Amino acid sequence: MKRTRYFYLIRIQYLGFRYSGWQKQPGRKTVEGMLDKTFKHVLPDAKFKILGSGRTDSKVSALDGVFELFLDDTPLPDFETFLPIFNRNLPPDIRALDIKSVSKDFNIIKNSKSKEYVYLFSYGEKNHPFCAPFLYNVIENLNISLMKEVAPHFVGTHDFSTYTARLKPNTQVIRTVDYCEILENDLIYGSFFPNNSYKLVVRGQGFMRYQIRMIMGALIQLGKGELGEQEILDSLNPDIKLRLTTVAPGSGLILNEVKFD
Repeated sequence: MKRTRYFYLIRIQYLGFRYSGWQKQPGRKTVEGMLDKTFKHVLPDAKFKILGSGRTDSKVSALDGVFELFLDDTPLPDFETFLPIFNRNLPPDIRALDIKSVSKDFNIIKNSKSKEYVYLFSYGEKNHPFCAPFLYNVIENLNISLMKEVAPHFVGTHDFSTYTARLKPNTQVIRTVDYCEILENDLIYGSFFPNNSYKLVVRGQGFMRYQIRMIMGALIQLGKGELGEQEILDSLNPDIKLRLTTVAPGSGLILNEVKFD
């Protein structure tokens, strides 16, 4: 007997600080694993699978995470009824925002038009411990003006092979960055935040593993005086083969927006 399959796009938010990333891993607490466990509880007799729009790393958070739910035989109940039940059973650091039906032709990977990541950081003094899940704290002083000036150099289509770890054969290293700026942080704040904090905003269709965190790492090295502007430009030139190794911590990175065609 042929199964009937139903397709849903679900938007979520999560604080990644206690998770080992998105993807399920044996013996590790992950966002995908927690979602899977919750669906098994609220839909005990259902056959389903979930597929994320991307794989965030350990400690990375999302204000606009998206995944697709594939459900066999029986559709979800009324969304307005199901969403509160789903949220009630999720842990407090994961929240479902919205559910909508999509067609079987929808592809959560190929139909992704744009992703915006934001990396939050501060510098110059030790932060309050409560900042740890959100802000990367650089104790040294940074030349923030220079960092702001150089960040837009990453905009455009470049060979970003320098900006990923453990490069595998056939990896698509030619990527297009549509926007890259360092701005004052107005995204997340609290009474325990430092007086000044900043955000690196990067937007594009897709990114390699560690790409945003290594861009942030290179800009921080620039701000410390460990790299110069020309070395940032050289890092995007595949003929020069400049090697960068600084990966900014995952806890400062937030998936801020995902748009689809």
